[in-house]
Amino acid sequence: MSDITKIGASQLSRAAYVYLRQSSPNQVEHNRESTQRQYALVTKASSLGWPAERIAVIDEDLGLSGAGVVERSGFARLTAEVVLGHVGIVLGLEVSRLVTRAAEFGSATGVS
Repeated sequence: MSDITKIGASQLSRAAYVYLRQSSPNQVEHNRESTQRQYALVTKASSLGWPAERIAVIDEDLGLSGAGVVERSGFARLTAEVVLGHVGIVLGLEVSRLVTRAAEFGSATGVS
């Protein structure tokens, strides 16, 4: 089954979110290819059927440690959108970039 056949009208009716994160300013500066690959996920969302106006990029957490949710406003915004049911898909290169601990996601979204 291809990626596109797994996506239904329900997901496509909501927004696609591309979440970018690197853990330190040094990584952002010296691993620019990673940043470019993360931004390229916008193209992936488009190829999966999301129109440009429903693709949101959250990149304000670039260069921030994942030590806590409080410091990452982008993560806080993303989890709020998930909880509100506004998100059809979240794209990121590595899930570990999204949360460093499963409990962190659970406490942020109310999902356990």
